[in-house]
Amino acid sequence: MKKKSSVYLIAISFVASIGGFLFGYDTAIISGCNSFLESHFQLTSAMLGWVVSSALLGTILGCVVSGTITDRFGRKKALITSASLLSISAIGSMLTPEFLGNSESLLWMQSDADFAFNFLIIIRLIGGIGVGITSVVAPVYISELTLPKNRGKFVSIYQLSITLGILLAFLVDWLVLNHAGEQAGVITGESGGFWNWLFVEELWRGMFGTEIPIALLFLILLLFSPESPRWLVSKKRSEEARRIMIRVAGKEQAEIQMMEIEETAKVKSKGIKELLRPYLRRPLIIGLLLPMFSHLSGIAAIMYFAPNILNEALNSIESSFLGAVLVGVVNSLFTFVAILYIEKFGRRKLLLIGVSGAFLSLSGVGILFAIGSNLVLIPLLFYVASFAFSFGPIVWVIISEIFPTRIRGLAVSIGSFSLMVTGFFITLTNPVLLEVISPSGTFFLYAILTLPAIWFIWKFVPETKGKSLETIEKYWLGKVNKKA
Repeated sequence: MKKKSSVYLIAISFVASIGGFLFGYDTAIISGCNSFLESHFQLTSAMLGWVVSSALLGTILGCVVSGTITDRFGRKKALITSASLLSISAIGSMLTPEFLGNSESLLWMQSDADFAFNFLIIIRLIGGIGVGITSVVAPVYISELTLPKNRGKFVSIYQLSITLGILLAFLVDWLVLNHAGEQAGVITGESGGFWNWLFVEELWRGMFGTEIPIALLFLILLLFSPESPRWLVSKKRSEEARRIMIRVAGKEQAEIQMMEIEETAKVKSKGIKELLRPYLRRPLIIGLLLPMFSHLSGIAAIMYFAPNILNEALNSIESSFLGAVLVGVVNSLFTFVAILYIEKFGRRKLLLIGVSGAFLSLSGVGILFAIGSNLVLIPLLFYVASFAFSFGPIVWVIISEIFPTRIRGLAVSIGSFSLMVTGFFITLTNPVLLEVISPSGTFFLYAILTLPAIWFIWKFVPETKGKSLETIEKYWLGKVNKKA
């Protein structure tokens, strides 16, 4: 029975993690499109920042609505909504209206450049909403289904899926570019067929379109996934929850978990007022600032603009694309460090080591850009590695486990909102910063912004490894009672 329950849990976690995979894939796939979009739409640096960051603006909106959706309608329905929006966005991004080329061989509706650009922005906003919802709901969903001893590992798998999505997107961008060869982005006006239109003349369309099968797979598999048992108990559907817990953990562990869940479920949620109660003020501060600090280090800009940033040092489009693939490889590999050691060393230690490494490596990138070295990729990879085993997975683990079940969706949506808002401004301003204060100044700025995070983690973030979600809630209550 134990083996069957483990397989079942792994299968559920895999399905939920596809949402993270799409998060990463959507983040990185546009990095290969940037130079072609810039040329195709004749974009300024500010406009390029806007088209790239528009998806992140959508994630902010997704975070805003996700708390209400997931707490009211359930984790499963929220994820299905996310998958539907991501599917629409992938299809729409690929089929953005045409305004160049041979109108006689029209493969899709035609418009002027302004309408096509605005269409692309709107469709990326829709995809961003889907990403925002899944960024909140997937970690919550996984954390509510797993046992305390393995929760850190399973929630870290969500971050691993993000890094694998980023890696595959970088690899797909490079393969599409290689396939197109010297004709990449060259519109001849002659009829070349649908495939040539997608993967040669306007190859950014093909890059976006590769997301479609992944989004549809996510949507289909979610239809066969169970609801979170903790959410079911909060809606007085305990028998249904018990059946799912037995399949997940086995009968003995299920009964132990159900007793704890039903005990804490007796406390009624007061929504946002609950979060402002004295015993939840500290977790609320952690849930807001920890995600913000993670993106102040510049990770979103690096993933969205990796080829552009590397091209500043390497002066070779092909080499910069290969460098981006290497960034994706390191990002994925070092996420395994968190998965393997998060339950051994704990959340705090990995965070402190990783964030300190991020400061040193970002400083190194700034120095090498300042002296004009083409070895920038080396410290950049050290930064990605440091982020991948610390901020990357552990932020999601912590914010998904420090809040009570009755308001977890709302609380995590606020934390994710903080992360996405920060990521939006970092991404929006990156092309302008590279132009105004140079790549060197930009990376020195990101390095400086990591320093407050080290102090904050040391001072405020507690260790939560091995504790049940209900025990963590009692811990916060105990802290307040001691002060009283």
